[in-house]
Amino acid sequence: MEITFLGTSGCIPTKERGLPAIHLDYLGEHLLFDCGEGTQRQMRISGINFMHLDNIFLTHLHADHFMGLGGMLQSMDFLERIKPITIHGPEGTKKLVDTLVNLGHFTLDHLTVNANEVEPNQIAFRGKRYSVKTFKTIHTKNSLGYIFCEDSHRKFQRETALKLGVPEGRKFHQLSQGETVEANGKQITPDQVLGPEIPGRKIVITGDTRPTQNTIEAAQNADLLIHEAMFSQLDENATKDAAHTTTTQAAEIAKKANVKQLILTHISQRYQDPQTLQHEAQTTFKNTIIAADHQKIKIPKHW
Repeated sequence: MEITFLGTSGCIPTKERGLPAIHLDYLGEHLLFDCGEGTQRQMRISGINFMHLDNIFLTHLHADHFMGLGGMLQSMDFLERIKPITIHGPEGTKKLVDTLVNLGHFTLDHLTVNANEVEPNQIAFRGKRYSVKTFKTIHTKNSLGYIFCEDSHRKFQRETALKLGVPEGRKFHQLSQGETVEANGKQITPDQVLGPEIPGRKIVITGDTRPTQNTIEAAQNADLLIHEAMFSQLDENATKDAAHTTTTQAAEIAKKANVKQLILTHISQRYQDPQTLQHEAQTTFKNTIIAADHQKIKIPKHW
């Protein structure tokens, strides 16, 4: 699994930072979280083919998080993509998508765009070996965070199966897939040859938000928490009207949630030295970094 930060600025792009977008590659499946202006170009620079996207998840409907959609969808259509794409997001997403694909005089000749409006505490999408769930954030009326959860896994205990008389080959595969088989005239169940469940990898993406207990609960024991940090702790007063989070506040959430790693993004243009912001957060939660555009992070397997 690999995470690529395509845009890490907050609200306004800078020379170094584009607008919010995060790409997740899971076993060749490509998911995009938010799609700020210029995201398709950022993907090309990062070596990611936007034609491989099937699902895009919007955290909320502020322009800096969705204005890259129109151009990307039109590019897909221009390249004669036929496979449908789905935009997941809060209430208002259907209206937004309909508006974007009908702007100006450009009409879609090939591409079908579906919109899936989701609420907090709901499975937005179910993949082959994972799910993407939602949780409520505090930013706009309908803002959402997303939890990528890999399915749990039980290791196949080869030696146990052999002792039970199961021959290697097809029956090994059937047992590993949860099927009961017959060996030496006996029924062998998966529970007899599979080890305890091992939780899968977990990635939490907040989008824009104030600090909230919802994030602490959603991010419990996560491999990675990607949290916005629009402001330095020195500018905490700015969060009162802006519904954003400081570096230290995000670090406190990571600590309470017992996550393995914290990556901060959505950095305001006012800050020219990310190392200072990183040091602020690391004082509270050591395993913290400030994301940079095109930075790639690999999440190791649990088994």
